[in-house]
Amino acid sequence: MSVSSSIYKPLKGIMFIIVIALFEKNLLFSETFYSPTWGFKISPPAGYTYSGGDGKYRFSFNFENRAPAYLDLRIYEDNHYTSIETLGKEIQKRIASTGEISGFTYQERQALLMELHFSLNGKQMHGWGLCVELEDRGSSQRPILAALAYGDATIKELDNFNLSALDSIVPTKGDELAPGPVSVYAFPGQESVATQLAGLSASAMIDPEAAQACKATVDREFSILSAYGKDSLWKEAWIRFYQIIYRDSYSRLSDIAFAVERDISKSLDAETRTTSQRDRLFAERTLAWVQQFTYERDLLGSDFVDLVSAATEGRGDCDSRAMLWAIILRHNNIPSAIMVSRDYSHAMGLAQLEGPGARFSTGSGDSEQTWIVAETTAQVPLGLIGKSVADPLKWIPVLFE
Repeated sequence: MSVSSSIYKPLKGIMFIIVIALFEKNLLFSETFYSPTWGFKISPPAGYTYSGGDGKYRFSFNFENRAPAYLDLRIYEDNHYTSIETLGKEIQKRIASTGEISGFTYQERQALLMELHFSLNGKQMHGWGLCVELEDRGSSQRPILAALAYGDATIKELDNFNLSALDSIVPTKGDELAPGPVSVYAFPGQESVATQLAGLSASAMIDPEAAQACKATVDREFSILSAYGKDSLWKEAWIRFYQIIYRDSYSRLSDIAFAVERDISKSLDAETRTTSQRDRLFAERTLAWVQQFTYERDLLGSDFVDLVSAATEGRGDCDSRAMLWAIILRHNNIPSAIMVSRDYSHAMGLAQLEGPGARFSTGSGDSEQTWIVAETTAQVPLGLIGKSVADPLKWIPVLFE
């Protein structure tokens, strides 16, 4: 099973996502599903709906509104399997599936990925299965989540949907800002090397395959996003596109964020400042850095430059720059987000900072948050937005935490 070519095969071709718990009774649908019993989350592509299960050990979802596709989850607790590979083989046997099984390590826990080929109600199915250990609950063996994502084998476009659903799994709270299991399987990581950052006198320690790994996720998710077009769920699909990329990129950009902070901090004078003043200056200097990037679009591809390449090569469109800026700020403990607009074909950064500038509000009442806007493709000050793109009703906030 060639992961890089088989799993990441690009296909040619925002409302808020509310997390709702998978309660033991009366399960509710939302874009992100969370199990309070086991502590895992899963954010399948927009349109998957809960279809059955016992609400604790078994969960099933359908994707019937777009194509005959299915997502089945099952928890194995204190089971008798001697290894996670033994469980994978048993699952393959139960559904009479053929396909390779490959074990790997995900966040220092056992995991495996398996390709599925089997028959269901007379139809040939194809998909992928993931088994991964969940949070240690003090028993002799960690519980295991087994997830199967599959559909009609004749619909090749479902392959990316199936893989994306599995890659969206967050086994424990500590995995929320780590690349998904499928991405880690495909790109397990290599020893980092010093890499120069564009336009700065700084280098960062970066996995030599980080850009390739990020791009693979971008290409897969863009192929999914493209399938929605004028679908009623286009806003949910758009938000999910950026949230999946954010999660995949966040830890890969850790040393880049620290290198940017070290370099920019040298340009801040030694005058005593409050924390809020320093945060504002750091955000302004980081914004000026990304504003100098070469404007680049790929109208025949994903039209989103992966964030590692954006930082090391100094190039990208508005959304790549806005997300890079937001991630670097978040690594430096500054709350950040982005906003996107289909009407304006544009994206901007958002941050919670003091000082003057145009503001964008999210939420309401006690949950209301106010963000200052950041234009990343024109060399203008933080908080400045053009009148031609200033209608707040035409912007969709994308929050990452």
